[in-house]
Amino acid sequence: MNDIKSEPITGGRPGSGAHRVVALCGPYLSGKTSLLESILYATGAIGRRGSTRAGTSIGDGAAESRKRGMGTEINVASVEYLGDQWTFLDAPGSIEFQHDAFAALSVCDAAVLVCEPAPDRLVALTPLLKYIEDRRIPHVIFVNKIDSAEVRVRDMLAALQAVSARKLVLRQVPIRRPTGDGGDETVGYVDLVSERAYRYKTSGASDLIEMPAEILPRETEARREMLEALSEFDDTLLEQLIEDIAPEKSLIYRDMHDEFGADQIAPVLLGAGDRENGVRRLLKALRHDTPFVDVTAQRRLLPSDGGPAVECFKVLHQAHAGKLSLCRVWSGSLNEGQTVGGQRVGTLLRPFGQRLDKIPTARAGEIVALAKVDALAAGQTLSGAGIAATEDFPAAEAPVFALSMVAKNRNDEVKMSGALHKIVEEDPSLSFEPRAETHELLIKGQGEMHLKVAIDKLAGRYNVAVDTTTPRVAYRETIQGGTQQHARYKRQTGGHGQFADIKVEVKPLPRGSGFRFVDKIVGGVVPRNFIPAVEEGLIDYLKEGPLGQPVVDLEVTLFDGQFHAVDSSEMSFKMAARIAMTEAMPKCRPVLLEPILKVTVSAPSEATPRIQRLISGRRGQLLGFDARPGWNGWDEVTALMPEAEIADMIVEIRSVTQGVGTFRTEFDHLQELVGRTAERIVEETKKRAAA
Repeated sequence: MNDIKSEPITGGRPGSGAHRVVALCGPYLSGKTSLLESILYATGAIGRRGSTRAGTSIGDGAAESRKRGMGTEINVASVEYLGDQWTFLDAPGSIEFQHDAFAALSVCDAAVLVCEPAPDRLVALTPLLKYIEDRRIPHVIFVNKIDSAEVRVRDMLAALQAVSARKLVLRQVPIRRPTGDGGDETVGYVDLVSERAYRYKTSGASDLIEMPAEILPRETEARREMLEALSEFDDTLLEQLIEDIAPEKSLIYRDMHDEFGADQIAPVLLGAGDRENGVRRLLKALRHDTPFVDVTAQRRLLPSDGGPAVECFKVLHQAHAGKLSLCRVWSGSLNEGQTVGGQRVGTLLRPFGQRLDKIPTARAGEIVALAKVDALAAGQTLSGAGIAATEDFPAAEAPVFALSMVAKNRNDEVKMSGALHKIVEEDPSLSFEPRAETHELLIKGQGEMHLKVAIDKLAGRYNVAVDTTTPRVAYRETIQGGTQQHARYKRQTGGHGQFADIKVEVKPLPRGSGFRFVDKIVGGVVPRNFIPAVEEGLIDYLKEGPLGQPVVDLEVTLFDGQFHAVDSSEMSFKMAARIAMTEAMPKCRPVLLEPILKVTVSAPSEATPRIQRLISGRRGQLLGFDARPGWNGWDEVTALMPEAEIADMIVEIRSVTQGVGTFRTEFDHLQELVGRTAERIVEETKKRAAA
């Protein structure tokens, strides 16, 4: 979004003054961006359809999206269709960028859930469908790529119903014809409400045709099923069906509108987005049934009348425009330069792909970018009362993948910190933090691709090149036995010397106890003012034991010593303590400790056996599995796993769950690690220290 130009403002729908917002969402490769392109072409917003493959589409226009041929952030495009004003939000399909999809869904009036005609891949819909249904967002399911479907629509509908908690209502049946090679292709459809037949064209509106005789039995059966589904929510329609009275089409359209708006049903439409097939039928269904902004605001318990109120759902940082807050206007209107809730609103911009069109006013229902309202972040509402958090805005998901990074040019470290803050503000499902135990800066996110895109942004947008590696594990070490140790520190350098003499006993403690210092000095053999220095020296040594790791779970008792009235000092006793531990630790049979995490993997039930094998193959100890609460057909597998085995585990989890599996972790305990693995870690630690 780097081209800014003036654009005259256009009005809302005649008689409503409102602007409606539709989110296009669906799994990766379902064809959402191609569908958006056809919508823009069908509404006259663009003169020719672009291509995602050629990098000429309005959607997926960011450099990172073009590079990978996939959506990495929300794409926004506003259009006019038959006198109505619309904004379409094309959401990324990959689960790694799912936070943007949830953000788009949170501010939409209706959603179009795009899927391929492949029942075996419908599990990829479930995270989006769960979010949509939990928030009662009216939604249409658009079965895309119907021209190449190899499955019967009735079988596809049954598979969709298995993953949907809403009653699905098929709006169309396909018209097929033989291809001559033993197969068939979809050449049109019958609308089950109007009972009209249409033939697809490669581009443009479908042609009205006479209904083929061979489709009549299937059309009659499908229409009856549609009416029965609608009658579950309308007693009048139910009575007419029982009495075998043909219902008026106006009643069917009314029921479709009311039950869709109440999220009681989910209409299912067919088409091929990259050929414009079914696109205009989808637009007409949305135009007839999509709720307006006041209804959506009521559903979300947001203000929809009175003074201006906007909700920020996405932040962007642009090289020339600065910080932009993408917002939905829920109430009132905004003018350039207006002050709302103590915040001055700068330039108002209407996004269209990567373009930003300057507008003087934004009215209720619109999506607008507010320039340089620095205090406003995603998930916050700005109104006359000021800025407040939006209660039902999606929270950032816990990270499942991390990388350690360092600027290639040390002089870029300050610039890198500022750039990271901006990137995380744009995408709250990213985070970064310094890890004191391993002296690393970690960037965390939702997967390998998620972090690669963030690193591309650092280099491409902020000119900060970084090197990345797998994060080091925060190993510890402890002792298996005890010993007593006598240590003396004596130096004579002219004038006052340095002298300290101590005797300590070292012994192991139960796991998780940490470090304990015991003072058993009697008779003043070590003056009281020097004893804290002994403890300080012990603690200083424990930062790195003989195996190169911090030392934990041991007790050191100071029980005897000597001092010199002139030469003894706090520093000399601190040094004596370090000498004592340096000599004592190898005698105590030091052993490496590795962190063990409790891991909970969430995955579709059919993938549970593969998840269990995956965990076992990574030195995991299975604790069991159970149904995932609130998720039909999903399980949660719990296990104890070494932290070292989890670094890239999400990649393998996604590969066996069609990209939708995830996990969460919490620290459980430290466990002794011996054998070749421990020897390798100690050797690597020594090499790193030497370097």
